Amino acid sequence: MAPSRAEQLVERLRNMQAAAPDIEASAVVSVDGLIMASALQQGVEEDRVSAMSAAMLSLGERISGELGRGVLEQVYIKGDKGAIVLTAIGEEAVLTAMARHEAKLGMVFLEMRRAAEDLQKLVG
Repeated sequence: MAPSRAEQLVERLRNMQAAAPDIEASAVVSVDGLIMASALQQGVEEDRVSAMSAAMLSLGERISGELGRGVLEQVYIKGDKGAIVLTAIGEEAVLTAMARHEAKLGMVFLEMRRAAEDLQKLVG
């Protein structure tokens, strides 16, 4: 039996995290704030991640448009304990990743871009 779409999404998230071990957790969230798939750490609430990801994506899109920066590609948040990166997956979803404080961000960005391309085929 072929894996379900949700299983395929989770598998792609796990592959991304294996390729970029600095990514500690990741999720695919709909623009409506619903979790589509996740590979989150224990104790991380899916509902909280999904709602905040959708809100940040929406705000990022508005800022990018209002300030003439074009179509939003990515939102990057850096804290003293690590980073959160959101990458659009087409117009219907967002890929959210949480990276370690000492993460090699170039590798994180590269793997997220590759994953987003694959995930768009599954989401759209």
